[in-house]
Amino acid sequence: MSKKLTDELIEQTLTDQGWLDVNEADQDWQRKMVLEYYDVEFTDRFNNNCQYYIYTESTRDGYEVWVATEDMGNVCISEDVYYYDSDIHDTLADAIKDELSPIYLDDEDADFVDYAISEVYEYLYDRKLEEVESELEDQGYEWPVIESEKDFANEVNNILDS
Repeated sequence: MSKKLTDELIEQTLTDQGWLDVNEADQDWQRKMVLEYYDVEFTDRFNNNCQYYIYTESTRDGYEVWVATEDMGNVCISEDVYYYDSDIHDTLADAIKDELSPIYLDDEDADFVDYAISEVYEYLYDRKLEEVESELEDQGYEWPVIESEKDFANEVNNILDS
């Protein structure tokens, strides 16, 4: 008889590896795991050694805009300048996944940073979940087979009750 593969076994294996469920991991834990996984560092010290920059600028008429660029000497207005900070989290998430480090942030505590970290953590958690499931299957674990409608109904009820 093969070993039984369950969601609980997968989640426990992930936890043992340090990957807490998305709903259980606080923002600090998510940040730690994401930055370690991609070997990325955030800095609030502006210098030419950064591989990515996100900062605010003021327009001539007093509006605040956000700049996100790899090349401080070649900022492209149509691609690197954002009117709303709500769009910045996607570009930061991409920079993290591209392992651009260090990343200069003039405000490391901005909401868009938390959103980007959460997005990347969820992406990584889903990938890790698939990896763990595959590894357990390689070790001989199998999902239980439901052989009848009655077994299927009981399985559905068990899931709904938990």
